Amino acid sequence: MIIDRSLSPRSRSLPAQRQGGAKHPLVIIVDDDASVREALCELMLSAGFEAISFSSTKALLETSALDQPGCLILDVRMPGPSGLDLQRHLTSSGNPKPVIFLTAHGDIPMTVQAMKAGAVDFLTKPVRDQTLLDAVNAAIGLDAARRAEAARIKGYVERVQTLTPREREIMHEVTRGRLNKQIAFDLGISEVTVKLHRGNLMRKMEVASIGELIRAWEALPVRMRATNAA
Repeated sequence: MIIDRSLSPRSRSLPAQRQGGAKHPLVIIVDDDASVREALCELMLSAGFEAISFSSTKALLETSALDQPGCLILDVRMPGPSGLDLQRHLTSSGNPKPVIFLTAHGDIPMTVQAMKAGAVDFLTKPVRDQTLLDAVNAAIGLDAARRAEAARIKGYVERVQTLTPREREIMHEVTRGRLNKQIAFDLGISEVTVKLHRGNLMRKMEVASIGELIRAWEALPVRMRATNAA
C-alpha cells in the first residue's frame, strides 16, 4: 500500500499508533515529484517502516507529522521553501529531527552546507535501496538516542524541582567537590544536618553515588545550575 498525503489537507492523517499507544518511528518524505514519493513510500513500507509523503515543505508544516519519532527524507530543490530551508527551520525551532537529503541536483557546496547543519546523509538520485535504508536506520537510531537523552534531562529537571532550597544549595556544593564539614562551615549548620540533607537530595534525585549526582547536575540546563534558580 502506498501512503501519499500530498493531495489535500483533509487526507493528511498520520499512521495509527501501535498497541499500547506507543508511537512507531515515521519516515517523512518531502519531494515535489509524485513518482519519487510513491517509490520511496513503497520502499519504506516494504522494509517495515511507517511512511508518509508530502509534495512541499509547506504541506508538511501544516500537519503534526514532525511531532512523531522518526526521520525526514528531503529533496533539496522544490517549489517554495527548499529542503535546506526546512532543515534550518527545524534547527532554529528546537526540533533537530534527523534529515537525509536525496536529490538529483546536489553539488559539493550544498552537500557541505547540509552536513554541517547536521544532516545524516546527502544522497544523489538514483540511489541504491540498501544505501537509503541504511541511512534511514541510522537516522531513526539517532532520533531515538536524542529523545532518550531529552527524557533523561527532563527527569532530572523534574526531580530537582522537588528539592527544598537547602537541598538544592547542598547539591550545588556537593557537585563542586566540597566535603560535608566544609559545607557545614560555609552554611553555618552542623555536619549531621548536611548529611541528612545530602541523603534526602540523593534519594529524591534517584542517584546512588556522587558520580551519578554530578552527571545529573551537569545534564541540567545552565540556568538551573545557579543555586537560586534551581
